[in-house]
Amino acid sequence: MSLPSRVQLIDVGPRDGLQNEKQAVPAAVKIELVHRLQAAGLTEIEVTSFVSPKWVPQMADNAQVMAGIERQAGVRYSVLTPNQMGFEAARKTQPHEIVVFGAASEAFSQKNINCSIAESIERFAPVVQAALDAGMAVRGAMSCTVGCPYEGDVSPDSVAYLAGLMKQIGVQRVDVCDTIGVGTPRKVQKAIEATLGHFDVAHICGHFHDTYGQALANTLAALQMGVWNFQSSVAGLGGCPYAKGATGNVSSEDVVFMLHGMGIETGIDLDKLVDAGVFISDFLGRKPNSRVATAIVTKRMG
Repeated sequence: MSLPSRVQLIDVGPRDGLQNEKQAVPAAVKIELVHRLQAAGLTEIEVTSFVSPKWVPQMADNAQVMAGIERQAGVRYSVLTPNQMGFEAARKTQPHEIVVFGAASEAFSQKNINCSIAESIERFAPVVQAALDAGMAVRGAMSCTVGCPYEGDVSPDSVAYLAGLMKQIGVQRVDVCDTIGVGTPRKVQKAIEATLGHFDVAHICGHFHDTYGQALANTLAALQMGVWNFQSSVAGLGGCPYAKGATGNVSSEDVVFMLHGMGIETGIDLDKLVDAGVFISDFLGRKPNSRVATAIVTKRMG
């Protein structure tokens, strides 16, 4: 078994992790979280999204957050842009990368954005082109690649179909997302195999939720296929509003602990990462959703 010697992590906590929080999180707190993540060694951070505040009020301060970050050389800051209007607003804040999204499930696409998978990608085509013309990188998030809250299991053929459409419009790399956390290792590997028909392994990123406690196992299954880009969320922030009991993204702390224990480099200081998770968790009034963070904090307390 050949495993990558190094893994690149994208922390999505500031965006995907916080977007569904009901309590307001001030821009200053989000900015501090980004600063703590980059101080811990994260070199890719998904900062915010440029969506209508009517739909995602937590991200209404997107421009303020982007303007307040003290950017570090070598760190890539990405934002989600759902349409041309969102992209135009995002462009003014100079992100390094924009993220567009599509579902591998027709039912999910229809129920959430009232259009087919193909139609959703057509809408993104001009956004992708505008970003590329502006010198920005483009990543495509492929949601529901193994399971959907409406139609159940999602076939690898559906994943391949979505990946092909993403490739056609110019998306440079894609996220294979287990959006509701129902994936198991072999299902995840089949989704990645389907994606490999359109993107090479260096341009595929694993994004796993831990609803059923399978996220680390799914990460290992992807590693075994040579995947070395992964997304995680500090303190396990986040969750899918369409899956009852969904516990959120796999925690960055748990992923880093596992990788370091396997001798795989990340460039991340685990203690500083734990501190970042404790910072945002204290603000939210709860403990980090990370076994590793909990164990480390408990050990510090003696």
